[in-house]
Amino acid sequence: MSDAAVVEATASPVAAVEKKAPKKAAAKAKKPSAAPTHPPTQQMVDAAIKTLKERGGSSLPAIKKYLASTYKVDAQKLAPFIKKYLKGAVASGK
Repeated sequence: MSDAAVVEATASPVAAVEKKAPKKAAAKAKKPSAAPTHPPTQQMVDAAIKTLKERGGSSLPAIKKYLASTYKVDAQKLAPFIKKYLKGAVASGK
């Protein structure tokens, strides 16, 4: 009988710990991310190319510089999005 009581006593704390863990996970909720204060990348790049008015086309560094000065964004963080948009625009003929 003593063996059965020991097994029940040791099983109880484990079960209690397992029940508490899901409550903590449910309590933490992700914070909603703040909406960006700048327009979409497509609009920014189009505006940059139109404003720069370079005959041979605008270079990537010139576009990044324009975006950084006009929209106050980090051009390094937006670099992959700018490149992706430019590749897609060239492929579609825009």
